[in-house]
Amino acid sequence: MDNTLILGYIGALVVGLVLGLIGGGGSILTVPLLVYLLGYNPILATAYSLFVVGTTSLVGTFQKYKKGLVDIKTGLAFSFPSFLAVYLSRRFLVPNIPNTLFALGNLTLTKEMGIMIFFSIIMLISSISMIKNKKGNKISDEKQAYYKTFIQGLIIGTITGIIGAGGGFLYVPALVLWANIPMKKAVGTSLIIVSINSLIGFIGDVQTLEIEWTFLILFTLTSVLGILIGVFLSKYISGKKLKKSFGFFTLIMAIYIIYRETN
Repeated sequence: MDNTLILGYIGALVVGLVLGLIGGGGSILTVPLLVYLLGYNPILATAYSLFVVGTTSLVGTFQKYKKGLVDIKTGLAFSFPSFLAVYLSRRFLVPNIPNTLFALGNLTLTKEMGIMIFFSIIMLISSISMIKNKKGNKISDEKQAYYKTFIQGLIIGTITGIIGAGGGFLYVPALVLWANIPMKKAVGTSLIIVSINSLIGFIGDVQTLEIEWTFLILFTLTSVLGILIGVFLSKYISGKKLKKSFGFFTLIMAIYIIYRETN
């Protein structure tokens, strides 16, 4: 096993740790890891990311549920429109995006570049929301109308389908701000949405891509080990400080991706 692959598996462990600690951000690490370190093309990398993050989040969901930190009803309410959008975007939208999105003289924007740049833009938005120190999120007993949840789920599902993300970094703030769920429970609830969305999205990819199952399963098992450690450590680490630190890391990664894709 070469050094690059060893670093890749260490990265997979970190992916799980991040998911276990903050309920999102796994794909923020997985996609760049697969593309820039292990050399996979972005289309295959986003597909692998869905499987890795989905399976890892499923394990994390059981761990959080045992602690009473999963709101299943709200999670399923978000999941239904989301997984429809994720599956349809992975099955039909992504395969039909033209290989050349834009060409003018020496400037050419390919499909793979476009996906990575879009991914970095979503990362920038996510990093800003994580860095911002929102004091005193007010949680009320009022639940929003389901049609709003449905529309929100469709929008986030489409975005995460295109970039191959589980969407935890989008669902956690959505659950806190829109569904009025306390932060710790939002982290646990996001995992059930992420696991359903990602695995159904991956089913759409299996029909259009050739999968290296041995590598993918080993990489995923390493990530699962990471989330088990992350869930355990979450009892002792301040979620707010960790989220802010990860926000800065995400910001740096987003800038790096834009630099790599435009140079």
